[in-house]
This record gives sequence, C-alpha cells and structure tokens, in this order.
Amino acid sequence: MLKRILAGAVVGMGLGLSGCDSASMIGAADPSVPYTAASSPKIQGGDKLRVTVFGEDKLTGEYEVDPGGDVSLPLAGTVHASGLTKPELEQLLAKKFRNEYLKNPKVTVDVASFRPFYVLGEVQKPGEYPYKGNLNVLSAIAIAGGQTYRANNDKIMIQRAGEKEIRSYPLSISVPIYPGDLVRVPERYF
Repeated sequence: MLKRILAGAVVGMGLGLSGCDSASMIGAADPSVPYTAASSPKIQGGDKLRVTVFGEDKLTGEYEVDPGGDVSLPLAGTVHASGLTKPELEQLLAKKFRNEYLKNPKVTVDVASFRPFYVLGEVQKPGEYPYKGNLNVLSAIAIAGGQTYRANNDKIMIQRAGEKEIRSYPLSISVPIYPGDLVRVPERYF
C-alpha cells in the first residue's frame, strides 16, 4: 500500500512540477544551503580533497578538510578551504605555491569524498551513509532500507550541516539531501 502511495506521489509530483524552474525546486535561492545545482559544491569541513600539482609528485595527494574548514598542504601551509568552490581553491593554492616556491604551478582540486549524511528514526537501517551527488529525501530513505510501518508518510525532519535547528520538510522527491545532513523520519501518530 505504501509503495502505491509513494508511486502515486512521485507521478503526481512529476506532472505537477514539469513546468517549474528546476533551480527553484532544489533550493537554489536559499543562501543557507551550501550545495545547489546552479553552482559548484562548496568545500566544507570533513570533505576529502584530491589535490594535484602538475609535475610535483610530492605535493600531489589526498588531504582532509578539518572541522574548522582548514586544509594543510606541504609548502602551502594551512589554507582555509571551507566555503570555497573547487575553482576558487585551485586559484588560491596556485597563488600560495607561486608566491613561495614554484614559478607557474598548475593545480587541480577534486573532491575525493564528501562528508557522510545520517538517517535516523523510523527506517529499517538507521545510520551513517556516504554522500552521492543529486540525492533527495526519498533516495536517502531508500538507502536506509525504507520506512518502517510506524513512519510518518507526510513529513521528514532535516538538520542541515552547520545549522543548530531541525526543520520539517514534506516527504517529497524535490527535497534535496546534502553532505553532513541529519535526516530523521518521525513516527506517525494515529
């Protein structure tokens, strides 16, 4: 029965949202959301970065952004990476290397892995899960094994990374999940 309701909701949402601007559906206008489809993901504490400096094997490697948003690299020192996009960090690192040691460094930055997200509450397998791009609330629940029979089918509670409060959202495919989010599936009351 739940599968039929969810399938009907997905089809209804698809038909109802087919004429909408996709940027408005995923929260691109919300400045508190660090990741949107309209821009490159912003680097945050807990992300693992793969930094490549062309021709400099000893500088190339994987580095983790600490909880304060800093990353430490050989020769560049400690650099504040939190809130920057990959291209912005590439430019900053190239400048740091150029000023100190290298004549014309070519730096690329890739996110090797984002922070995990968490699913709690009325799901089959609550826990920590690795983040994958373009994740929505229904996908997150599916990754956690689906809802239990006691789960609320109308709303979901999400605490975004860096926020102190948990907010209620509709149980909908249009609600995105970002790295570091805490998703709680509440219990329904009869």
